[in-house]
Amino acid sequence: MDIDLKGRSALVTGSTGGIGYAVARELARLGAYVAVNGRTAERVEAAIERLKGEVEGGQFMAGIGNVGTAEGAADLVAALPKVDILVNNAGIFEPKPFFEIPDSDWARFFEMNVMSGVRLSRAYAPGMVERGWGRVVFVASESGVNIPTEMVHYGMTKTAQLAIARGLAETVGGSGVTVNAVLPGPTLTEGVAEFLKAMGGAGEDLEALGRTFIAENRPTSLIQRLARPEEVANLVAYLCSPAASATTGAALRVDGGVLRGIV
Repeated sequence: MDIDLKGRSALVTGSTGGIGYAVARELARLGAYVAVNGRTAERVEAAIERLKGEVEGGQFMAGIGNVGTAEGAADLVAALPKVDILVNNAGIFEPKPFFEIPDSDWARFFEMNVMSGVRLSRAYAPGMVERGWGRVVFVASESGVNIPTEMVHYGMTKTAQLAIARGLAETVGGSGVTVNAVLPGPTLTEGVAEFLKAMGGAGEDLEALGRTFIAENRPTSLIQRLARPEEVANLVAYLCSPAASATTGAALRVDGGVLRGIV
């Protein structure tokens, strides 16, 4: 199976931690030259130093910018005008009752979770088409299918990502460029860890807290635990590889079986 990415360049948004960091690490292990994205130079540089310690011979560059704004996305594209692989991972989440979500939160979530991927795909995909090869992956969520009542605004953005990924895949059909979405389930990222600590109190075992959260909030999970970022990254890395050349326009689940649909 051909998963060699030597000679390919990749941009992973929101990659100073969590799933994005794990994706950046895996793509670098496969030989890609990876741009690590974050809002501040300090966080990006710290992430790159960690990655260099974890990936022998890994090649990284800084992709600094807040992709949740039009200006930040434009600055990033200006600094990095060409990539072969784009992983739209940047995103935010926040549990909040529907009747307490103001307009500003709906707009903020849409800008970061949806428009970041729209803007960057619009900037990079045409060049991929011209070169006859490229990969675009949207990191969506099972919440885009099974809308969580505790954060409807988040679920809405993930549903939008699924629609955009399919529409873009059809737009570039036959070009050698593939576009897909992945649907992680609850995953033990730094943000989720802080959320669990707030729920269970300091000093509690995170794995146990995660299992309790799954049992109470995602009881259909077949793995009955939180996924690990590297488990999600494995699927993303495959989709970015030459081996996934016939997989496009798809929404692939890495949700631990939370979604009960058979397709």
